[in-house]
Amino acid sequence: MIETPSLRWIKSSYSDNGGTCVEWAPSYASANSVVPVRDSKNPTGPTLVVSTSAWSGLIALARTSEL
Repeated sequence: MIETPSLRWIKSSYSDNGGTCVEWAPSYASANSVVPVRDSKNPTGPTLVVSTSAWSGLIALARTSEL
């Protein structure tokens, strides 16, 4: 389990569009080679942790897809 209160979270660039949005913690990802992800509308909710390669794949997919 990741203790999340002290992490610096970054919102998705789509967060201002009113859709379902995510936040991630890049400093934690750099230091631990896993990426914590959470729902930006529920910051005290659960945190999903994915490998850096899975996160890279998700970002690549999002950039090439029509959202």
